[in-house]
Amino acid sequence: MLAIIAIIVGLVGLLVGAAAGFLVRRGAVGTSLQQAEEQASRLLAEAESRQKELVLAAKEETLQLRNTIDAEIRERRIEVQRIEQRLTQKEENLDRKIEGLERREATLRDREDQIERIRAEADELKQRQVTEMERITGLTQDEARAQLLAAVEVEIRDEASRRVREAEKEAEATAGARARKIIATAIQRYASEVTAETTVSVVQIPSDDMKGRIIGREGRNIRAIEAATGVDLIIDDTPDAVTVSSFDPVRREIARVALSTLVQDGRIHPTRIEEAVNKARREVETNMQDAAEAASVEAGVLNLHPEVLKVFGRLRYRTSYGQNVMRHSIETAHIAAMMAREIGADVEVARAGGFLHDLGKAVDHEVEGTHALIGADIARRFRVKDVVAHCIEAHHEEVEPHTVEAVLVMMADAVSGGRPGARRESLENYIRRLETLESIARSFKGVESAFAIQAGREVRIIVKPEQIDDLQAMRIARDVSQKIEETMEYPGQIKVTVVRETRATEIAR
Repeated sequence: MLAIIAIIVGLVGLLVGAAAGFLVRRGAVGTSLQQAEEQASRLLAEAESRQKELVLAAKEETLQLRNTIDAEIRERRIEVQRIEQRLTQKEENLDRKIEGLERREATLRDREDQIERIRAEADELKQRQVTEMERITGLTQDEARAQLLAAVEVEIRDEASRRVREAEKEAEATAGARARKIIATAIQRYASEVTAETTVSVVQIPSDDMKGRIIGREGRNIRAIEAATGVDLIIDDTPDAVTVSSFDPVRREIARVALSTLVQDGRIHPTRIEEAVNKARREVETNMQDAAEAASVEAGVLNLHPEVLKVFGRLRYRTSYGQNVMRHSIETAHIAAMMAREIGADVEVARAGGFLHDLGKAVDHEVEGTHALIGADIARRFRVKDVVAHCIEAHHEEVEPHTVEAVLVMMADAVSGGRPGARRESLENYIRRLETLESIARSFKGVESAFAIQAGREVRIIVKPEQIDDLQAMRIARDVSQKIEETMEYPGQIKVTVVRETRATEIAR
């Protein structure tokens, strides 16, 4: 029972505690709800107050914006009014200008009409004057114009001749003496040998019996020599001599050396011929190399590429009008250097250009083109200075010279080739050149006679004094020299002298 009573008592206590806890919680919840309602009421009041403030601020801002826009609109209206006023003024100005232009155009039309009337009257007056002049003079207008033009042409030609003569005298007074001094100094300081070579070489043999051995059985020896050297052997009635002919000077020299060796040895057969030719080729190549090096030292042109010297060495056996080209190159180098030193140009460039100016002649029979352009191409290929290569390519004016040194090389080449005894021609070509010079001179009107003198380096022309005056004599000299330059090829230069002489003869009885 006690246990049951205890249980009942516990349950009653539990129920009393639960009821008390419920009552306490209910009171706390009521308090929280009241506080929440008060806070919500406060927040709502604040929100309404904030909303009223924002509405007022928006109204104020809207009012300010409206005032600003109204002010801008008023300014824009004022600006538009000013623009309209300016446009109105411009329209009025344009209207006034248009009216002025219309008045001016009308005035110009009136003046044009007046000018046309005056021009018509002038043409009519001019025609009457021409008709009257034709009646008085007895000449038509074309005839009078022709006579007037002829008279003016003669007067202009005479005046031009006089001015040319004065200019020539002035140039001669200032430049002639200086040029003559420079060239004369260069020529006097360098004196070179006189050479005369041809396209054949002669090999002396001990007796005519050797000719048969050179020909060999059925001509096998001579054929072997010609095939190995590329030359022609001429065996004729010339006593104790065999002629080697070839336009290639190197081949001709190889054949000459080989044939001389065979003649001295006495053993002549195809195998021995081949050995002698190979030995002669090596000997000639060595001689050419040595000659090129010696020539470069003599000319003062050092540090050339070995291939350039190898090509230049071939010029030892090359001739031009009988003048050895290697000696001519050395001579040109010295003359060009002397003239460059006299006028203050680059001495080394002029020297090298003069030394190498005929480099292309060593291979001009093997390569297409002129020897000047070929030589310049070889020089540039082996790193010779471009200014030197320009001297090479321009020394015959195939390329226009644009340096002083190139002009000096041209002059030195002409001096070296044109000096007396430097070159020679065959008798037939020499006579033909003299006859051509004289025929060119005689082809001009008023020439009485012409004579080529000084080995064709000067032409003396005698004119008829009753037909040719002094000014016409000057024109004939210039025209003849120009025609010679255009129609002939010649080394050096040719002087043209026109002689006009008036003689008065009386006989005392």
